[in-house]
Amino acid sequence: MNALASAQPDSVLADAVEAAREILREEAPADQVGEHLSVVAEDATTVTHVFACTHPGYVGWQWSVTISRAPDVTRVTADEVVLLPGPDAIVAPSWVPYKERLQPGDLSPGDLLPVEDEDPRLVPTYSFGDDPLSAEDRVQVKEVAAELGLGRVRTLSIEGRDQAAQRWYDGDSGPESPIAKAAPEPCSTCGFLVRLAGPLAEMFGVCANGNANDDGRVVSFDHGCGAHSEVKLARKQQPLPMPEHAFDTLDRDLESF
Repeated sequence: MNALASAQPDSVLADAVEAAREILREEAPADQVGEHLSVVAEDATTVTHVFACTHPGYVGWQWSVTISRAPDVTRVTADEVVLLPGPDAIVAPSWVPYKERLQPGDLSPGDLLPVEDEDPRLVPTYSFGDDPLSAEDRVQVKEVAAELGLGRVRTLSIEGRDQAAQRWYDGDSGPESPIAKAAPEPCSTCGFLVRLAGPLAEMFGVCANGNANDDGRVVSFDHGCGAHSEVKLARKQQPLPMPEHAFDTLDRDLESF
């Protein structure tokens, strides 16, 4: 509806509730048209009548019937009939781009997730120079770079590294996870921790304990779990020793000897 609508609707149009209802019934079944809710002025000769929608699949939605009339004419003209969500309507959530909807584990075999050319998480490993190059020339540069062993076309940027570090630290492999808070010792003192190389080596390593929940995953030094290499059970936590074997001399099979 028009945000600049007049405060006072045209009296003739405002009173034309039944006329608006008849217009609506030409577009919607009669059993889906409920009570008249309100009338809103769009301009001096146009108003919108709002009716409740009684369709069970559109709870809280409203029929909007816009009508108008020419100056000095009392006959009503239909302008528009639409079904709109009301303040209590159930509507679909706002659309989110698929890249933002994806979660770890969503990709299946064969799925592709392309990275944008200007992704801030990546930087070129080598430069093409200052002169503009055609696509064919760029391919040749990449081939030469591959032959010279310059490695990957792009590598992790500082921003990408910091984002990864923050994501790992805030996730289940950081110090705030329930299993870490209950751990007897941190990962930094565990013999199963494999340290990373580069800047991330200051905060993270990889768990190599096959019995731990984080086996093969990046963990922060202040993470932890109950599978720490130096964990010792208290005496009351140790299993009870098995009793000595008893020799049964009352067995019937032994009576014949």
